[in-house]
Amino acid sequence: MMFLPSPEDLKKTRLELGLTQHDLASRAGVSQPLIARIESGDVDPRLSTLRKIFNAFDAARKERVEVRRIMHSPVIHTGSRSSIEEAARIMEDHGFSQMPVIDEGVPVGSISTDQIVRSMTDQDIKKVSHLHVKNIMGESFPTVSVATDVNTVSRILEQHPAVLVLEKGMVVGVTTKHDIMKMLRG
Repeated sequence: MMFLPSPEDLKKTRLELGLTQHDLASRAGVSQPLIARIESGDVDPRLSTLRKIFNAFDAARKERVEVRRIMHSPVIHTGSRSSIEEAARIMEDHGFSQMPVIDEGVPVGSISTDQIVRSMTDQDIKKVSHLHVKNIMGESFPTVSVATDVNTVSRILEQHPAVLVLEKGMVVGVTTKHDIMKMLRG
């Protein structure tokens, strides 16, 4: 017995690959209204049309770039129990304005120069430098698995400065807008 996908299966695959109906139609050499009608179950596609759609899916899968190929590793970070002075030194040494806070491989927050400066307005600079990072850190950067595609990561980076990459719950890399931009140069 041969498995033929349902209209819902086709739509699910298209969405998993991040394709619009228009993208799929142009890749498969068919019209976008035909894709819409196939997905809604209004029309039963010919076998030759299904073959074109499957070939378009295969091509899209091959183009899919996983974040593991562009991430930076190891991740420069600080711990929640490190002093703010130590965290500031790491950021300065690397030219970062923010970085993740990671304890034993698990992301617990983030720290930025803005947070450090804000904490200084409320108290003596000497006191601030000896505070632990956990006292002023913000939320952790979003996380994705190593197999997440770069298109998904790009959408997350529209809202966040960095994305941490996890494997088995542990941080193994970090990706920023800069890494996405470098892909354009091939």
